[in-house]
Amino acid sequence: MTRPRQTPSATPDMAPAPLPYRSDIDGLRAIAVLAVVVYHFGFPGLPGGFTGVDVFFVISGFLIGGILWREREAMGRIRLGRFYLRRFRRLAPAFFVMALVTTALASALLLPFEFREFGKTLIAATVYLSNVLFFRQAGYFDAASEDKPLLHTWSLAVEEQFYIVLPLLLLLFARRRGALIWTLALIWAASLAASVLLTPHLPTATFYLFPFRAWELLSGVLLAIWGCETGRRWRGYAALSWLGLGLVAASIILIPAGPQFPGLLALVPVLGTVLLLANGTGRNTVNRALSSPVPVFFGRISYSLYLWHWPVVTLSLYLRGSYSGPLEAGMWLALAVGLAWLSWRFVEQPVRHARLPAPALLGGTAAGSALLLALGGWLYLGDGLTSRFRPEVQPHIRASADFLQDWSRCTTPASGPLMGLEICPIGPEGPPRVLVWGDSHVRAFREGLDQAAQQAGTPGLILWRAGCPPVFGLRKVESAATPAQDLDCTNATLQIRQALPQLPDLTTLLLIGRWSYYATGAGVGLDAQNTIALHPADGPVRIGEAQSDLLAQRIDASVAELLDRFEQIFVLRQPPEIPGYDSRRAAREAAHDGWPLARTPVTRPEVARAEAEARAASAEAPWRALAEAGAVSLIDSWPRLCDATTCHALQGGEGWYFDNNHVTNTAARALHDLFAPVFATDPAS
Repeated sequence: MTRPRQTPSATPDMAPAPLPYRSDIDGLRAIAVLAVVVYHFGFPGLPGGFTGVDVFFVISGFLIGGILWREREAMGRIRLGRFYLRRFRRLAPAFFVMALVTTALASALLLPFEFREFGKTLIAATVYLSNVLFFRQAGYFDAASEDKPLLHTWSLAVEEQFYIVLPLLLLLFARRRGALIWTLALIWAASLAASVLLTPHLPTATFYLFPFRAWELLSGVLLAIWGCETGRRWRGYAALSWLGLGLVAASIILIPAGPQFPGLLALVPVLGTVLLLANGTGRNTVNRALSSPVPVFFGRISYSLYLWHWPVVTLSLYLRGSYSGPLEAGMWLALAVGLAWLSWRFVEQPVRHARLPAPALLGGTAAGSALLLALGGWLYLGDGLTSRFRPEVQPHIRASADFLQDWSRCTTPASGPLMGLEICPIGPEGPPRVLVWGDSHVRAFREGLDQAAQQAGTPGLILWRAGCPPVFGLRKVESAATPAQDLDCTNATLQIRQALPQLPDLTTLLLIGRWSYYATGAGVGLDAQNTIALHPADGPVRIGEAQSDLLAQRIDASVAELLDRFEQIFVLRQPPEIPGYDSRRAAREAAHDGWPLARTPVTRPEVARAEAEARAASAEAPWRALAEAGAVSLIDSWPRLCDATTCHALQGGEGWYFDNNHVTNTAARALHDLFAPVFATDPAS
């Protein structure tokens, strides 16, 4: 059954009747929020729980689109001020409370560099740009996401951006209904197409950024407009409700986390949600289930539950390290539900029903925003407030932040033999004489290398790629890398091999790498889960051959080839690995010492020298043989890092290791003199 559509001129001053309450939508909200929450607390069986956010997007589009369209039709205009005041009343108070409480807890738990980053995210979340900030950082599915207590605000930012764009479109096409509907449909199609086409290539952008998510919100908007234009009562068909529920359930149970989402996969939860909304008031089993008391309860607290669950997840894991099992995870989840109810009962509801004049509501929102912005700025400019922690924690804290460097001189040539590779000059300006080639250990030593090059007055050039051995004729398969990154390593090494004859100014070569990792095929201690398999780049996998033997063969062949190109080759003996050390974890353990529920300390800032030498033996054997033959010169940092019996991560009260195998900038600067022979070499003299 349909009803005649009202025209704007028929009721120019009459406000639209409020939308009737639909308990099925609260039930659908419950599915969405519980899917996200259960997924984030790590319960098995719901690998696609994150798709609950997509369900929320469609619901928001449906409700907001319906409200604005009905107002436009009834009054002939959109009252933007009233619309935004409603949004402030609905969203701001609970967000402010959550942000302030999370900041207080983070101040007691987070390390300074993490608290500094928290300040930045607090600013971005307050101005609803956190999705842009997180797009520029690590991805949503990365392990590092668990160190970001405000990561979940990215979806709120997407919705707020939608709240800006949609009303403006309605105003722009205020007198052209047909053009408006076609414009919305075209934007929907363009956004969907961009998401599908670009997800394989730019998954982080399509996940976080509004233009690639707009189609999900517009799916709800267009459904609401269709309903308003046709007078739908949303009774529909039971079969379509079952189909919608099946699609939403399938997305939660089957869609895998990872870079293939959103893209085409996002169509599943979006279509399912559209079907449930379009058939949500019919008297069928699905809608009765959605409208039952338990789902409605969780639907009503869904906003607060979404706000509170992620800080509980991140800060509890930060303190605990990991949950002991499902029972503990369930207890933390129950805490999140309790906080959500308190937020809903004593923050959301009172503000929503209070008769606050517009100036008071606007002033309160502005004051709350200003407070959070000032707080975030203070944390960021104050460098995370280092003085919060005891003196014995400070060396680990300083080490945990002592890895950032100035790479502003780096460029990626658009032409030439090194086209497409990032090249980083060090030392004075001028044609580089020294090439430093290696993996992430080059990055760790960068400040010491630059200092040595500056003191010698010798320009140098750095080429580095994490987890990529500086040896010809190898390809690698690494657990911490994607197949594309593994292939990039192979291709970059081949390009460097082909480029070296075309770079005549380079006369000296320094090779730096985590040689023991490549020889043994695995990390050690706290990074023992990292594995790397080496294979010949130009032949089949060699069954039964020790990886250290393959590495040694390729080292010998590479050095023989490089000696035809360079007058001198230096090799840095890998600094001793300290298996049980990680500065961030050590700092957390020291900072949380005495806290209830704090993780049991596992870090150790030293290792027996004999143990470190045994770990390095197979990796060092080919380099020692080449050094004895006079083919290469070894640079040895061990005498500065170890005494007769023990190797130490802390030297003179300062942290010299960032993790169990990378040195800090402090160590790199202190050891810079080791590189003096590299940059003092002057074949032209």
